[in-house]
Amino acid sequence: AFISLITLISMAGVALGVTALIVVLAVMNGFQEDLRERILGVTSHVVVGSYQGAIANYREVSEQVQEEAGVEAATPFIYTQVMISSGQASSGAILRGIDPATAGAVIRLDSNLTAGTLDDLNTAAGTAGTTGTAGAADAEDPARPGLILGVELANRLGVAVNGWVTLITPGGRITPLGRMPKNQMFRIVGLFKSGMYEYDNTLAYTSLQAAQKFLGSSDTATGVELRVTDIYSASSISERLRQRLTFPLWVRDWVQMNHNLFSALKLEKVVMFIILTLIVLVAAFNIVSSLIMLVMEKTRDIAILKAMGATTASIRKIFVLEGLMIGIVGTALGLLGGFGLCTLLKNYQFIELPRDVYYISTLPVHLQPLDVVVIAISAVTICLIATVYPSFQAARLNPVEALRYE
Repeated sequence: AFISLITLISMAGVALGVTALIVVLAVMNGFQEDLRERILGVTSHVVVGSYQGAIANYREVSEQVQEEAGVEAATPFIYTQVMISSGQASSGAILRGIDPATAGAVIRLDSNLTAGTLDDLNTAAGTAGTTGTAGAADAEDPARPGLILGVELANRLGVAVNGWVTLITPGGRITPLGRMPKNQMFRIVGLFKSGMYEYDNTLAYTSLQAAQKFLGSSDTATGVELRVTDIYSASSISERLRQRLTFPLWVRDWVQMNHNLFSALKLEKVVMFIILTLIVLVAAFNIVSSLIMLVMEKTRDIAILKAMGATTASIRKIFVLEGLMIGIVGTALGLLGGFGLCTLLKNYQFIELPRDVYYISTLPVHLQPLDVVVIAISAVTICLIATVYPSFQAARLNPVEALRYE
């Protein structure tokens, strides 16, 4: 009965280890997938830029890259750093000039909007609902370019839709007193919320023409953004585009642009797999101890079997199969437990996360079949290895020595 209890504990240990591995890896996969979706909702799959700065023939480049197989859409953009002031507060930000007609097919900014639309960037600003010190000044000249802010940035500036802000860029005009920063008033026509604090706190969107006029860059763009059919083929598509496009153009895909982040997530996943596998190793030691005790208890029976003609291989096989059955049953129970917990976490979401710390409120769960196969094979293999020493000791038992004092 005692040995049977140890066997049950060993099965429970294997099941617990497998369950923990499945749940933790599923949650980490969910975090990675959710993070990737949020990043690709704001940024593009592939970016084409120039080593010489702005691209003058961005229209031709856009048409050329759309001829590549796998590219769904392309849109030009302008990227620069600015200072935003609302009269109540000031903050540094990233200004992105986009083409409202084509940007929606490349980035999912329209689905992240909580107020306004992309088409509002093309409309002239009105005088209704002005806020801050800029309202009275703009009543005389209502035709101002539109601006879409991240919700966190808008909260820090203390502005809302139809409010007014002043954008300041250090690369301004040259005067007798030297280079002076250029400033221009913009009307807030929309707000967006991507779920990523870094984006919601720093990004501001305006139309491509308004950004060109504000920066004084004539008809140029910082680069061209692309959307591909399959995000996992972005690397191969970008490689083909590098061969198609000539210097000074460069091409980068979303994997290269976020290489450090996703490499860190991948490393964390591997480390967690190794750490949680120790639970299965502890259960394997229980298997070793239970089999050793079983060999000691069944010494007489083993000796009788060998005296009756049982071979060494057959005795060894008995104990190997017993340890293997413990591993298989424990792994099966662990798989059931892991699937059950993942289903509960995915459907009921009873574990809540603080929104001020994490960018999501519940645990995301995404179970990959390959992870399940690797976990199951690893657990059974560890249990199989644990049977090597006890089965070897049982097989090499000498019947004469075992039955001498019987």
